[in-house]
Amino acid sequence: MSGFLAELGRALPRLGEGLLVTVEATVLGAGLALVLAYALGLMSGSRSRAARGAARTVVEFFRGTSLYVQLFWLFFALPMLGFRLEPLACGVVALGLNFGAYGAEVVRGAVAAVPRAQLEASVALGMGPGLRLRRVVLPQAHPLMVAPFKNLLVQLLKATPLLSLVTVPDLTFRIDQLRSATGDTAAAYLLLLAVYGVLAGVLSLLMNALERAAKARLGTGGDG
Repeated sequence: MSGFLAELGRALPRLGEGLLVTVEATVLGAGLALVLAYALGLMSGSRSRAARGAARTVVEFFRGTSLYVQLFWLFFALPMLGFRLEPLACGVVALGLNFGAYGAEVVRGAVAAVPRAQLEASVALGMGPGLRLRRVVLPQAHPLMVAPFKNLLVQLLKATPLLSLVTVPDLTFRIDQLRSATGDTAAAYLLLLAVYGVLAGVLSLLMNALERAAKARLGTGGDG
């Protein structure tokens, strides 16, 4: 154990770099997923059959295929078509597409849950579709989205170790180097579990605060 701790001390700068890469992949992947979730979720509720069909096709494809396979396709197959992404970019795109498809269902369900009477009242007030969406629909749908989005965000974080398979020097990659250097598999992966547990806890706290703020703005109570 003393040998592991000594090597851990020497590896701390590299582990810190790996942690930053993991956080970067999580933040960028979540940002892309959020944009896609809103775009595809709102398209799924569009009056246009073509828009609905396109959105459903994309959502079902990325929900129905493995994130592992999507990541490997972007890293190994895409260059054969003449497009090459950096390993981290491949990871961010794969995470964004996969979790954006799941998030689209969250958005679609939350928007559909807004009481119809609210929409009818906004029409009676002469609001156009865009104004209704911004002022009536989304403010009421947002609190319904936060809890499912929190679960997806934690799932996205837990999926980031896959990036080490395509040479992204994330936390898992660095911990695996530490394991190879020390031969202490149990201690290395216990450390990895602990760090991911702390990161997931931090994300949950941030999302809980966001949920309370969204409920407070809507006037449904910010406690809990």
